[in-house]
Amino acid sequence: MKEDLRIKMDAAEEEDVTVTLTLEDDTELECLVVSIFEAGGHEYAALLPLEQEEGEEGEVYIYRYVEKDGEPDLEYIESDEEYEMASDAFDEMLDASEYDELIDAGAIEE
Repeated sequence: MKEDLRIKMDAAEEEDVTVTLTLEDDTELECLVVSIFEAGGHEYAALLPLEQEEGEEGEVYIYRYVEKDGEPDLEYIESDEEYEMASDAFDEMLDASEYDELIDAGAIEE
């Protein structure tokens, strides 16, 4: 799927941040911004489409996150190596988050 990456970001205090991607066919895909994280000297955004098609349960899209003229923007990740690095960093962040939740819930005894 190739997106145009014209985005609209909607956020309110204490609410989820969403991004609307405009696809090649001019349809719009609303996504939840799961996280903005740093890896390899760049920032990345992990996006979860709010409407998943069958077989795409939990599929997350990762884009390079930048600010242009003070406005948030997303860029394609051109190289497989950069995408793998960003994807691995996101997976590690999720693993650490899940571990922290287990510790906070008292599921792991010391």
